[in-house]
Amino acid sequence: MSAEDVVNQFMKSFAAKDLDAILAFVSDDVYYDNVPIGDMRGKDAMRAFLAPMVKGNGPVEFVVHRQAATGNVVFNERTDKMVMRGKDIAIAVAGIFEVNDDGLITFWRDYFDNGMFMKQLKD
Repeated sequence: MSAEDVVNQFMKSFAAKDLDAILAFVSDDVYYDNVPIGDMRGKDAMRAFLAPMVKGNGPVEFVVHRQAATGNVVFNERTDKMVMRGKDIAIAVAGIFEVNDDGLITFWRDYFDNGMFMKQLKD
């Protein structure tokens, strides 16, 4: 699979809300930087961070609006949709991914407006 295919399948795997399937796309030492919240390294840290998102009652969906790839780097603009604390959340996200030669994501950084996210949780 190309780097873009890996990222596309990774994002689609969130819809199944299967954390093991999601993490199958990342390296053991993956670096994940969720810019307004903080960064982490490794599958265990990512598992702990993503678990509340996939354990919720509602769907999880990453809707990609634009995407570009060059070599092992993939950029996308998307809307991430989920249900948190019983509220429908939709946030605009810009993401960057790096995929190694084994087809695993080694780097994932997302940029989004945390104020927009927090407002939706409160409304």
